[in-house]
Amino acid sequence: MVSVLIVNSRSLHRLGLRMFLADEPDLTVVGEAANGAEAVRLSTALRPDVVLMDGRLSAPEGVEAIRRIVRPPLLPQVPRLPGTAVSPPRVLVLTPVDDEGYAYAALRAGACGFVLEDATPEELTAAVRVVAAGDAVITPDLTRALIDAVRRQGASPLPGRDIGPNTLTQRERDVLVAVASGWSNAEIAARLSIAPTTVKSHVSHILAKIGARARVQAVAFAYEYGLVQPAA
Repeated sequence: MVSVLIVNSRSLHRLGLRMFLADEPDLTVVGEAANGAEAVRLSTALRPDVVLMDGRLSAPEGVEAIRRIVRPPLLPQVPRLPGTAVSPPRVLVLTPVDDEGYAYAALRAGACGFVLEDATPEELTAAVRVVAAGDAVITPDLTRALIDAVRRQGASPLPGRDIGPNTLTQRERDVLVAVASGWSNAEIAARLSIAPTTVKSHVSHILAKIGARARVQAVAFAYEYGLVQPAA
């Protein structure tokens, strides 16, 4: 059973999200929060697997809440409820289609998934499951926008990481540069003359080595360390 905390400033939206999630036998809503402070408090108390965060929470409130949720100072030593997570929750952001700036800030704060707010219930529940399983999910349209946002922002360190590109093999660097250039796995496979499954394996190894949760975080890493340069 995947436990979910809903964070949304609009009560009707919270109700709708709860209804969508309640229809799924493997998902359960353990709480609701209307603002960032409530989200931090309830995520610590309830320890959900996934925090479904409203991308319309005003900055810096929403971004700071994400940062505090994924990197709490210390989880209290209290008996946890059945179905609640031991590790910090994973944050899935429900974001407006036209606000890649917030998505970029949320990514840097530690969010590991992004779904457009006009997603279907099926897309939303699928994203919750993917994030709960430990993977990252970013809708294709938003991936392109986030990569563009990384390019505009230029290089700046992602929080909580002190490793550099020397940990990567030359082939992994080649793949990372291709990812940062916006190529799909199929395009990378064709250009580097390797199998698509090999590309996928390289990307997984890159994310693990640099401590990234999502592909676009690897893009930020590549710009940070000068492996690629922002377009003029």
